[in-house]
Formats: sequence, structure tokens, C-alpha cells
Amino acid sequence: MAVWTSAWLNGSAASDDVLDALQAWGELQEVTAGDEHAAERFDLPLPDDRPVGPALLLACLRRAGARTGALVLPAPGDVRGLGGPGPFQVAALHAEEAVVLPSAAMGLVPAEVAEGVLRWSVFALPAPPNLEYVPIGEAEHRMAEAVRGAAATLVSLDVARHRPGVRTEIDAALRARPRTPWPQGMPGRSLRVLERAAEVAAIVQAAMGDPDGGTVSASAARARVAALRPLSDAVRAARYAAVAEAIRLFSDQAGRH
Repeated sequence: MAVWTSAWLNGSAASDDVLDALQAWGELQEVTAGDEHAAERFDLPLPDDRPVGPALLLACLRRAGARTGALVLPAPGDVRGLGGPGPFQVAALHAEEAVVLPSAAMGLVPAEVAEGVLRWSVFALPAPPNLEYVPIGEAEHRMAEAVRGAAATLVSLDVARHRPGVRTEIDAALRARPRTPWPQGMPGRSLRVLERAAEVAAIVQAAMGDPDGGTVSASAARARVAALRPLSDAVRAARYAAVAEAIRLFSDQAGRH
């Protein structure tokens, strides 16, 4: 959503292409305001009212003066980019992902409300959020370092023993991901970093999904979690940086036209 809306707002994608791309995450997309304030400000239905379609969301972005979007991936203790306490921060933390449109002081939070149905809740932010700039090269390097560090720590704790089927689990998790369509001109480096982040995330999921994990004590289990936490943080940073780099390039293209 962050990349496609930014490409569309900057003239690098057609609205029909945006709407088609969103169906990768849900055959039906619906939109409501996140609360009464957003409903009044953006002329959108309340959560208990009948939702509208994503085409009206694009129109809403135009009316609100949005120029680019940005991905935020909040986690407990890390609420950067959410613009301060409020209903948007609560919803974004619960979803662990959101889109902000700083120039419109708007936030979007996705939630699967039924099988094949994705709802976007739109929130009005009290002020444009401050977004941290993370160079994509730096984020890519941090992720590689985190992979090496986690592997070394897990081996030293004897919690990285091979278990039958783990490679199959990782491959299945990767195959289960939606086949993400991207706008024409999506930078190759962003795609490479996003793909690597998905692979690392699948490894973390497999490691955390094993209730025993080769551990021999509760303290070793806690150490495993501690070893994997920096890896999860590095994946979030890499995804954030890759998306931000793509959005920056689409914005630059618009400025040259």
C-alpha cells in the first residue's frame, strides 16, 4: 500500500493498477474511518457503518493532499513514525504494521476481518509524524550482521540443532506469502532486500515455532528468544528501508517530469 499509493500519487502508476495490486492481500478490500474524528475529517464511514471500496480511499488521499506514503512497522517499545499517543498508535501496534501519509497527517491500518477480506482503517493524526531515515545499504548490512550474530549465539547455546522438516517449514512459509505485485520501475535493490528479509523472517518463525527448539532449560529458551530478537528488529528495519528507498525513487522520478 505504501509503495503503490506513493507511485500513484507521483504519476508512476494508474489507479486501476493500484486497486488490482491490493487484491494480492485480499480479494475484497474495504475502507472505514478508524474513529469519529477521522470519519468527520475524511468523509468516511464509521467502523460500524457500511464500508466503502479502496477507490474512494484513493480519492480521499487526493483530497487530503497526500504526496507520498511511508511504511511503519511498530513493535512494543518502538513506536517511531506513529506520531504520538492516540487511537492510530493503538491500532498500528496491534496490527504491527501501518501506512502513514505525512503531508495529509493520515494513517492507515490493515486488518483481516474475514477470509479474503482486508479492511483499511483510516485515522487522522494530530500532526505529521517524524519518519526516521535509514539508508538501505546500512539496513542490509545490519540484517546480515544480525543473521551471523544470531547463528553464532544459538550454536553456542546448543539450541540450533537440526530438526527434521525445518527446511520444509521455511520453504512452506515462503511459498505461503502473497505474490506481491510491484509498480513498474520498482528498484531492484529494494526487491532484493525485501526478498532476503522474507527469508530471514521465515527462519525466525521456524525457530520460534518450535516449542522445544533443542533447548534443555527454561533459561536456554529465554536465551533463544533474546538471540532472535535483534534478528527480528533487523528484518523490520530492512523492510522499512527497502520500502522507503522505493518511495524516494518514485518521488524523484516525479520531480524530474
